[in-house]
Amino acid sequence: MQFIVGPRQTGKTTIISQSIASIDAPCHFVSADDTGKPDAAWIEREWQIARGMTAGGSRKVVLCIDEVQKVPGWARKVKSLYDRDRMNGTPVRAVLSGSSSLMLHKGMEDSLMGRYEVINSPHWSLSECRRAFGFTLDQFLYFGGYPGAAAFVSDDRRWKAYMRDSIAEPTISKDVLEMDEVRKPALMRAVFRLGCAHSGQELSYTKILGQLQDKGNTVTIAHYLDLLGKAGMVSALPKFSEKEVAKRRSSPRLMVHDTSLMTAMSDKGRDEFLAAGELRGHLVESAVGAYLIARSSCEGFEVMWWRDGAQEVDFVIRDGSALTAIEVKGGSESGQSGMASFLDSHPRAKRIVVGGAAAGACSVEEFLMGDVELFY
Repeated sequence: MQFIVGPRQTGKTTIISQSIASIDAPCHFVSADDTGKPDAAWIEREWQIARGMTAGGSRKVVLCIDEVQKVPGWARKVKSLYDRDRMNGTPVRAVLSGSSSLMLHKGMEDSLMGRYEVINSPHWSLSECRRAFGFTLDQFLYFGGYPGAAAFVSDDRRWKAYMRDSIAEPTISKDVLEMDEVRKPALMRAVFRLGCAHSGQELSYTKILGQLQDKGNTVTIAHYLDLLGKAGMVSALPKFSEKEVAKRRSSPRLMVHDTSLMTAMSDKGRDEFLAAGELRGHLVESAVGAYLIARSSCEGFEVMWWRDGAQEVDFVIRDGSALTAIEVKGGSESGQSGMASFLDSHPRAKRIVVGGAAAGACSVEEFLMGDVELFY
């Protein structure tokens, strides 16, 4: 079976609908969003309808269940139905989707191991937004890659309201708080807002706690950031280290999964974000980070950062033994470039400079359009 997973409103249902329209086979599409309180029995009823459409097992039928993670006990029920069909030779082909990869950690890995293929649906890239909406680089930096929000870009106030009320809040309240035990929802929301405000910046967990009014501890903050990352919102990028213990103890670099979360949650306007300076620098760096996170969700490489004293590298990505150091020059940079020092320590690593006038540098647009190979 196939699982289509990704953040809320990135086009998963559209992918399913277009796929259904393009195949020559009967299909049965249902969504847990359209049912009051779906339970495991609801899944079985819909699965039975698909079985009935096979004409006694003589033809394949595609069963699509959207937002399946909202059904309590869905993984065990799907496993039972899937295994029974395989045993009986019933040609039902299941396609399931969910609004966040939290569902992967709530059933797929335990109950359905070896039975599924994951198809990731990350936020849209610059190339996709350009083809669909004609976005310029600056429009993409500010408005990001949520396709549903593109209809509101002519009205900044309306766009921000849509992003906050229809994407950010439902993701937290429905995709995070309902999927995992969160004892302090207000603290979770505060961590999200702080992550958006400080995207592209290093903050120790102690400093994060110091900026939050709600009481908590560093373990709770780390857990909430992990949940926000799995929901496609904000991640805590670890510091690159050859030693796993040092990597886990390091201060994270906060990174939004889409720059629209950074801009929509801010009181600052479009002109302030896009003007040359530190704010644009963080925006460009966050766009590069979000691009790498989206690619990594599909390709499986690690996304980290590196610092040694005052020297730092914005991103370090690793795919097996392949290593690449990425430096971003998008505004008024602070800190000292550590590229030379990093390459001295890791001479086989690839060097990529995004923006600026350094020899061999690529433009921000070239990088975000996918025109730059990430590894040797």
